[in-house]
Amino acid sequence: MDEQKLPITEGPSGQTAAHSDHLARYTSVVPPLARHSTKETIRDPNLDVNLPYRTLSNDANLSEYITETRSGQIPGPLEPDGQHRYKLVTFLPNDPENPKNWSKAYKWYCTMVVAITCFVVAFASSVVTPDIVGVAEEFGVSEEVALLSITLFVVGFGIGPMVFAPLSEVYGRRIIYGTTLLVAVVFIIPGAVAKNIATLLVVRAIDGIAFSAPMTLVGGTMADLWKSEERGIPMAAFSAAPFIGPAIGPLVGGYLSDAAGWRWLYWIQLILAFIVWVLITFTVPETYAPTILSRRAKKLREQTGEKEYVTEEDIDKRPFGERVGIFLIRPFQLLFGELIVFLISLYMSVLYGLLYMFFVAFPIIFQEGKGYSAGTTGLMFIPLAVGVVLSAMCSPIANTHYRKLISKHHGLPPPELRLIPMMASCWLIPIGLIIFAWTSYPRLIWVGPALGGFPIGFGFIFLYNSANNYLVDAYQHQAASALAAKTCIRSFWGAAVVLFTIQMYGRLGYQWASTLLAGISLLCCGIPFLFWKYGERIRQRSRFAYAGEDDDKVKDASDDTGPVVREDDSEDQDLRRARSYVSNP
Repeated sequence: MDEQKLPITEGPSGQTAAHSDHLARYTSVVPPLARHSTKETIRDPNLDVNLPYRTLSNDANLSEYITETRSGQIPGPLEPDGQHRYKLVTFLPNDPENPKNWSKAYKWYCTMVVAITCFVVAFASSVVTPDIVGVAEEFGVSEEVALLSITLFVVGFGIGPMVFAPLSEVYGRRIIYGTTLLVAVVFIIPGAVAKNIATLLVVRAIDGIAFSAPMTLVGGTMADLWKSEERGIPMAAFSAAPFIGPAIGPLVGGYLSDAAGWRWLYWIQLILAFIVWVLITFTVPETYAPTILSRRAKKLREQTGEKEYVTEEDIDKRPFGERVGIFLIRPFQLLFGELIVFLISLYMSVLYGLLYMFFVAFPIIFQEGKGYSAGTTGLMFIPLAVGVVLSAMCSPIANTHYRKLISKHHGLPPPELRLIPMMASCWLIPIGLIIFAWTSYPRLIWVGPALGGFPIGFGFIFLYNSANNYLVDAYQHQAASALAAKTCIRSFWGAAVVLFTIQMYGRLGYQWASTLLAGISLLCCGIPFLFWKYGERIRQRSRFAYAGEDDDKVKDASDDTGPVVREDDSEDQDLRRARSYVSNP
């Protein structure tokens, strides 16, 4: 993925010239012991965090997933007999089964389906907030207990990705989309007809875990479908969906609960979730290249009777214990052992918590303070949503600026350049919160606190995209674990803040409670500037991060006439895996 379109000519070994050139650019000699090091010493500017390197050993040659050959294969490692080689199945030139070769119209259709699915998931997380009071009154519990219906849902957002991301690397995207969305649809129904608060809370927790899968996989689906030069606008369209959903949820939920009661907030989730389940299950085919090629290899084995046709997943899976360690332990090693991951995750947690805190703060300010209805209060989220949409529209501008910076650094920019949009937009969050705080007096018009949401919404996407891109560039092949760590801690904090927002605003007052949030977000503004100045030094001392020592080796490798191979402790010399990367907002 993110590969260059090079002329496809067959070489004597069955590899294409494009394949050889690609490997020449991104491979180097790696001593046997270095294969097991977690330290990133070679910068791969096209790393694809979506390829299944977590489920495969370091010996795997992932170039088969990004290569097109006329023969549909490249030489693999030696078979157990020591005489024959496996044939790694690849895509053919202009292969119709390669999602990147689908028509633009169909790729846009698939993009919109997964983006709408993301919107529905985010919508489901917040649509119940306008009538928490109705739930509390019907079941005879406190508002804090009723708010657990939001908290448990968001906790699921942190748990699910730890499981669904690696499962998608093994079984593909389509089956994970279909099964998890079906579970989510089924378990919305008990919530809509719940007779007690326990039932409601249990099904909300299950729905949160199940709904987390589309949010986890959608960035990878974008990378599956679009080439790097085409990806700017589709990624911008997708990146807005997870933020527009929470903003629109209270607007729809407010009027719906006023008209029909809180149970209809669950029926509307059921209707929308069922629609997107049908669309994504029956109209969007598999897009994950390793899964597509694995099925092709199996078909070739059945048709020809030759067992040589395989993919790396068929012959080189990591032991189960090692995979579990990478999926479950490595994210927490990075979170608590790496300053960059910890502080970036902390910043993203503050932002995520702020988003969900608004779901409680807006009703306090507008319903309790100004006496508005739930529906009218929902309208106050419109400036926040507009800010998100406009920032998504501006994202391609930021990408264009970054591409110019890449050329100035000979194609190997330091990861810290990803922080520039963050350093520019971080100030918008405290500015918006200050406006929201000191215009929230009950006697003042609604315009001030409503418009305070605009700069906050505008800053969200720039901050999230910059943070994700920085983690991926800084941690390279550990990036999936770094992003999992950030997602997990962010979701748990977002779930927790909902439970104390009412007390905070009750004790501190409308103005000082929001000012406290502004102060915390202002302190976080120092994080990107800290890494801008000291990031390289921190990475050099890190156990896992790319430190930048070997950029010159990569440049030298790009000038070679053929691929450089690594030495191995066996007779076999395999090409070191080539990877490419596309950022996941």
